[in-house]
Amino acid sequence: MIRLYDSSHRSVVPLELGPVVSLYSCGITPYDAAHLGHAEVYLTFDVLQRRLRDLGHETRCVRNVTDVDDDILRKARTLGVHYLDLAAEEIARFDADMAALGLVPAWSEPRATSAIPDILTLVGQVLESGHAYQSGGAVYFDVTTFARFGSVSHFDEATMLALAAEHGGNPGDPNKRHPLDFVLWQPSLPDEPAWESRWGPGRPGWHIECSALALRELGQTVDIHGGGRDLVFPHHECETAQSEAVTGKPFVRYWLHVGLVGLEGTKMSKSLGNLVFVSDLLKAWEPAAVRLALLGHHYRGDWEWSDGDLVAAAARLERWRAAPVRPGSEAAAAVTDVVRDRVDDDLDTPGALAALDEAAASRQPIGDGAALLGVEV
Repeated sequence: MIRLYDSSHRSVVPLELGPVVSLYSCGITPYDAAHLGHAEVYLTFDVLQRRLRDLGHETRCVRNVTDVDDDILRKARTLGVHYLDLAAEEIARFDADMAALGLVPAWSEPRATSAIPDILTLVGQVLESGHAYQSGGAVYFDVTTFARFGSVSHFDEATMLALAAEHGGNPGDPNKRHPLDFVLWQPSLPDEPAWESRWGPGRPGWHIECSALALRELGQTVDIHGGGRDLVFPHHECETAQSEAVTGKPFVRYWLHVGLVGLEGTKMSKSLGNLVFVSDLLKAWEPAAVRLALLGHHYRGDWEWSDGDLVAAAARLERWRAAPVRPGSEAAAAVTDVVRDRVDDDLDTPGALAALDEAAASRQPIGDGAALLGVEV
């Protein structure tokens, strides 16, 4: 049985899953190329899916595209291009990068702009449930009406306020009843896209997009949902509140959050511009080496990128390729089972790599262990 660290429970828990497993991985906002922080998140979900399928489950992983929000509109305005043209270019580059890294294709990759009718319906339902209000031409979620607000992150109010301000939540908005209330629907600026609604022309808030897509694609409860650790609050906290306010059912069974990748002491971030792009690495390095460099770090911890990771990964790949394979042998099966055990233990990919290293060093067959991790040898 796979065991994962569930952020909301703050402990490693066994996953109790049915034959079909639903997963929702928060996807990109397509205004720039995919960097290593993105790749670490999607690679984590990929390893999990591969092991679930190895166990006989069918996986349905939704990875959304946030093709309308503040960031992409700001970048399109700066470049003087239409926001959907910018999105199309970056989505194509992202898909090519992920395919090169050997990711299992997403079961569904819906765009936020495809869900405007669903979003409008959901905003209306939140209002009707008494958990939202209209003010200043916008619709806000009222966090004081949802007793479980904070149950995903377990942050105190001061931390929530700081993170809301950092992520564009605008706690000082005078139209809000409470500083932590968040936007469901907002008026568009003159040069921004707008859709007609009962509350006036406008566009959706960030959090409502993922709730609408998750509910539409996967139903009222998602088995495993997650993304980067920086999404715990406000994004996933707000998603949970607005979804459960309408359905009355648990929105997510298990929360999976991935640590942050740093560069020269600072978290990689589009806003900071300190990025290492996957597409640039793939110009100089074999995709399998890039994948191995990422797998060498445990998904849950923060870590610092170094070019030395790629040098070590390329050398590791060569050692594995020099080892015997013989996937049908008893010795190979034993190595593969160790890899399975490591993956089952909170996706311990460094431990799985170490097991394959040990087999290769002793000239033992590595079997299907590398393939289970999605590495082509």
